[in-house]
This record gives sequence, C-alpha cells and structure tokens, in this order.
Amino acid sequence: MNIALIAHDHKKDDLVAFAVAYKSIFEEHNLFATGTTGLRIMEATGLSIERFKSGPLGGDQEIGSLIAKNQMDIIFFFRDPLTAQPHEPDVTALVRLCDVYSIPLATNMGTAEMLIRGLKEGLLEWRELRKSKNGENNG
Repeated sequence: MNIALIAHDHKKDDLVAFAVAYKSIFEEHNLFATGTTGLRIMEATGLSIERFKSGPLGGDQEIGSLIAKNQMDIIFFFRDPLTAQPHEPDVTALVRLCDVYSIPLATNMGTAEMLIRGLKEGLLEWRELRKSKNGENNG
C-alpha cells in the first residue's frame, strides 16, 4: 500500500515516535512524506521514504495529486489544531480529497493507532480491490 506521512511542526515528534513504534508495519509498504517530516522519520527509523516538498511549498498538493489519481491508500497527517497554518487552504484541500476518494485519514495519534492496527490485520484490503477495479495497481 502507498502511505503518506505528514505532520505540522508541533506534531512532528509525535509522528516520528509513531513511525518508530510501528516501523515493522511501515517497512512493508511504500512510504511518501512531505519534506522535513520524511527526513526526520528516515533518520529515526532508516525507512525508505519518497519525499516531496514541505507542506507550505506544495508538498500537501503533491500528495493530493496522488490521492486524485487513486495512487495513495492511507494518510497519516498529524495536524496541529492550535497553531494557524499559512497553507491552511492546502491542508483543507487534502482533507477534502481524502473524503472525496474515501482514503483513510488519521489526523491524530488515537485514530492513527486504529488505522495502523487495521492495516496490520489486513482490514484495508478493499483499497487493493478498488485499485484493481479501476485498472490501477501502483503499490
């Protein structure tokens, strides 16, 4: 599965810790991340991650493009609800695309725990079926 990892500045430590805790699950999948978040996770885990630009420089939109092409299966986006984001319209657009294309999205640690455990248990196989149905199998 193709998994995106994104975190606002005040949530990066949480996402890095989450990636360390679930490294054995993440290493079985194709990982994508926005700039600094991806670098920090790679340094902490040694996982291979395709990195995009940072969120404010278009990284959120790059991931959104993959969602629109049905090439992204799961998004872990640890958002900071207490800090204004200069690229909030991009964040909103990414969340909207997840809803439009029924892409599982975890925006906090609680939901992320449920989603990663579901992934481990094979409860997201419907994503593979959907890609096969649409003639796409990109990961």
